Amino acid sequence: MNKDFEPYYAVIFTSTHAKTIEGYSEMADKMEALAKQQDGYLGIDSARNDVGITVSYWKSLDAIKNWKQQSEHLQAQLKGKTEWYNWYNVKICKVEREYEFKTSSSSISKT
Repeated sequence: MNKDFEPYYAVIFTSTHAKTIEGYSEMADKMEALAKQQDGYLGIDSARNDVGITVSYWKSLDAIKNWKQQSEHLQAQLKGKTEWYNWYNVKICKVEREYEFKTSSSSISKT
């Protein structure tokens, strides 16, 4: 086990979209750029298809709370509830260990 590993938190946002999602991709890109500016932000992984899954990573529960209350993020949350989502679920988890596999020809990059 990596002795330098420090536990962190993952926010898992799973959703299904409404029929009309005009402006959604632009807002998602804006929220990702804004999250990167927040204290405690560590990174993001996302897949958007029939079911969208976005996992953001944070140093602490306080950092997550501050992001949830960020003014532009609050506006995006409201628009999601009124226009873009049929359903969503949020899980907040503590990551105590991680590992990965990557071939030498892999094109995946971590942010």
